[in-house]
Amino acid sequence: MDLVRDELAELLGKLSSAKSPSGFEDETVAVAKEFCAGWADVKTNSLMDALIYPRSFSGTKPVLMLDAHGDEVGGMVRSIRSNGTMSFVELGRFSPHVLAGQDVFVRTTEGTWVRAVIGVKPPHFMSEAEKAAGREELILDCGATSKEEAIKRFHMGMGEPFVPATQFEYDKEHGIAFGKAFDCRAGVAAMLLALRELSKKDLPFDVVASISSMEEVGERGVAAAVRTFQPKLAFMFEGCPADDTFQQADDIQAALHKGPMFRYFDCCMITNPRYQRYVLATAREHGLKVQTSVREGGGTDGGPAHMLDVPSVVAGVPCRYVHAGCAICALDDIEEAAKVCVAVAESLTPDTAESF
Repeated sequence: MDLVRDELAELLGKLSSAKSPSGFEDETVAVAKEFCAGWADVKTNSLMDALIYPRSFSGTKPVLMLDAHGDEVGGMVRSIRSNGTMSFVELGRFSPHVLAGQDVFVRTTEGTWVRAVIGVKPPHFMSEAEKAAGREELILDCGATSKEEAIKRFHMGMGEPFVPATQFEYDKEHGIAFGKAFDCRAGVAAMLLALRELSKKDLPFDVVASISSMEEVGERGVAAAVRTFQPKLAFMFEGCPADDTFQQADDIQAALHKGPMFRYFDCCMITNPRYQRYVLATAREHGLKVQTSVREGGGTDGGPAHMLDVPSVVAGVPCRYVHAGCAICALDDIEEAAKVCVAVAESLTPDTAESF
C-alpha cells in the first residue's frame, strides 16, 4: 500500500478543521465527499451517517464494513441571559477543567460560525469559598452585552453548537500533528485511505464504509449504518486516548509511533477473540506494528455493532489529550492502521469470516 505523507497531512487537516460536534456532522461529510469524488459514492441518512459505497461495489458479495465516527466533543447553547452571555450543555464529555478559558467557534442562527470564549470568573472576583471549591461556573460569551444584542446582532440561538477553535498544525520534520477532534478524525483519515486502496482490488467481500454520527453521545449513528449495510464483519477505526505520557512504563498500552491499538475489552465490548487473534496474526505476518489493550472505560462503535451480531475489531490511532482543546498524533500510526486494515481485508475469505 503506497501512501503519500503530504496527502495524509492535508486530509487530516481538513478533517480536524471540520466543525462537526455530535449531531452536526455536515462538515466532516463534506470532506469525505471531496476525498471520495471519482471512486466512491457517499450517501447520508437522517442521522448524518456518511455511507460510502466504492464504485466497485457489486451488491452480490458478503460485506466487510469499515467504520470511524465523524463527530467530536463540543457543546450546545442552552439559554441566552440578559447580559448577553449564554449557558450551555456539553455534547459528549470534555476532560475536567478543559473548557475554562477555551476559545471556540459557535454557529449562528444564519449558519455561519463566529468566535466566542468559554468565560470563567477571574480569581480577582472569587470568594475564598469559591477558590477552595475548585469549581467554576462556565459561560459562553461571544462579546454581546445584552440578550437582544446576542440575538439580533450576533445571531445567537438556543440549540446552536460550538467546538474548540483550534488551528491544525503539521510538523513535517517530526511527522507529528496538532489539532482538535483527532478522536476520531485520525481514524476517519486511516479508514478513507484503506477504503480507497481496497476499492481497487477484486476481493471476495464488498468493502463499504460508514463515517458514523453521534458516537460521543452514546454510539448512536453506527447502529443505523450496520442495519443499512448488513455486514458479515466490521473493522472499526478510532482516535483512542494515548497513555504514554502518564502511565508507568509497564502499563502503557497506547503509545505514539507504535501502531494502532486493538482492545480486548472496554466498557461496551469484549472483542471477539477469534477475530482479534486473526487480525493481530495478520499484522505480524506483514511486519506491521500493533499494540493491544484492556480498557475499563472508553466505549466505541464496536459496542452497538457487535450487539447486532457483527464481529468487530477496533484499530485505535493513539492520540494524546483527546477530549480537550488540542491533541497530538503521529501520522505513521495513521498509516499503519490503514495498512493493517488492508492486509486483513486482502486475506479474508468467507470461510474465515464464518469461523469467527
